Order: sequence, then structure tokens, then C-alpha cells
Amino acid sequence: MNEAVFSQISMAVLLTGLMVWMGFIVWDLAKKSKAGKFGTFMMFTIMGAGVLGFVIKTVLVEIIQI
Repeated sequence: MNEAVFSQISMAVLLTGLMVWMGFIVWDLAKKSKAGKFGTFMMFTIMGAGVLGFVIKTVLVEIIQI
């Protein structure tokens, strides 16, 4: 396994772990602040928009490279 393949695999694994960890942090913050159902939904929606933007950027970069 060369460095490029290792870097690509580790980036995918570590970024997935980071996104899961951020989800846990948002859930814990919503619970501790008693945000309610709507507040929790909005917090996850905003975080999800950031994650979706990152995924779209990654897909577009791969499409452009082809």
C-alpha cells in the first residue's frame, strides 16, 4: 500500500469518525440545553447542511478530475 492509498483510506475513515463525533456533541448540547424537538431538529439540520456541503464538494472534485 503506497502513501496515496493510505492517505485516501485514512481520510475517509477519520472524517467519518469526526462527523459521528460532531453528531454526538450536537446531541449532547441539545440535551443539556433542553432545546426540545424543534431545536434539536434545527441543530442537526444545520450540521447536516455542513456535512452535505463537504460531501458535494468531494463528489464534484472527483467528477472534475475525470
